[in-house]
Amino acid sequence: MIDELTLRQTADGTQVTVRVTPRASRTQVDGVADGALRVRLAAPPVEGAANRALTEFLADLLRLPKRDVELVAGARGRQKTVLLRGLTPADVRERLTAALER
Repeated sequence: MIDELTLRQTADGTQVTVRVTPRASRTQVDGVADGALRVRLAAPPVEGAANRALTEFLADLLRLPKRDVELVAGARGRQKTVLLRGLTPADVRERLTAALER
């Protein structure tokens, strides 16, 4: 599943495309579709709540400080691009795989 995830290396880290479903019963990873990580968020898409919930969830999931997870595109849509500072694509795959096995 994680092998299908499209990751882009940048000078600052790795960018990942995330497809968000807000107002879910609980926050969780829901797989990979079309190269994007699918994430269900309990938060509603109101006043940035879902965006904050997404960055906090990814920081916790990938064991990163919150400041190293930045939404770089898609603030108002369901499809978002997130920058994970300081991680290579291999690091992201490894940490996601370990987190999903827990």
